[in-house]
Amino acid sequence: MLWRPLLEGIILPVRAPRSAALYRSIWMPEGSPLRFYTEQLGLALRAYLGSSGRDAEVGVETGMRYGRPSIAEALDRLQGCARLIVLPLYPQYSVATTASSFDGLAHALERRRRVPELVFVRGYHAEPEYLSAVSERIQRDWKERKEIPDHLLFSFHGLPRQSLAQGDPYYEQCLETAERLATRLDLEAGRWGLSFQSRFGPTPWLPPYTIDRVRDLARAGIRSLDVVCPGFPCDCLETLEEIAVQNARAFIEAGGEAFHYIPALNADMGHARALAQIITRHLA
Repeated sequence: MLWRPLLEGIILPVRAPRSAALYRSIWMPEGSPLRFYTEQLGLALRAYLGSSGRDAEVGVETGMRYGRPSIAEALDRLQGCARLIVLPLYPQYSVATTASSFDGLAHALERRRRVPELVFVRGYHAEPEYLSAVSERIQRDWKERKEIPDHLLFSFHGLPRQSLAQGDPYYEQCLETAERLATRLDLEAGRWGLSFQSRFGPTPWLPPYTIDRVRDLARAGIRSLDVVCPGFPCDCLETLEEIAVQNARAFIEAGGEAFHYIPALNADMGHARALAQIITRHLA
């Protein structure tokens, strides 16, 4: 393949050492933040569904598309279940994320003799329970710090711009999530914004780019800025290093005074409760 020499000869040798250093900077005693928080969320969700008083037992397992435990390993632990509800932890639907998870699930199921009845949740970007969990997380953060910033920026993971032209609903769902959260938080126009992070390569990605937006806000006179990432249920490299470190530095260097990253929902009981309520509707 034509791209392979480029990948193996230039991109990987240059990016791999830098990526390894970035991962070391956010590593926890328990290991990868993404894996740790995802597994803790699974345990919280299992506890919440187990205490809901349902007659039938509800098993909960976590599986990763590109990591361990894998989707296949999660299915092995659910062996014998009659009905399988799959909830990808992507609130906003995209072909690159949610649909890819479905591909991974289909691949893991293709050699199994007994395939359970399957319910695949496409997303939950506008579900009231999810919006409540995120807005409550933001308000709790403001209350604990005893301050509300000049501006709140909702930063979502980016996608190549061509995805919008190809009919991917991701952009519209991110916008709807941000608008609904701003309404719940009583934020006036001008007090909040939307941006996209983690772009890579020369292809145009969905604008505005978060790193550019934080600089523009500082230059426009915004002194204090909070950034929250509603599309990331659990903290990871893109939130803990890219936002909380790189974007914080860019904001201060551009003239801002106070930058704060509001952590993801992670394994908060409010997060588990929201997902449990979404799942319970499908169980019914």
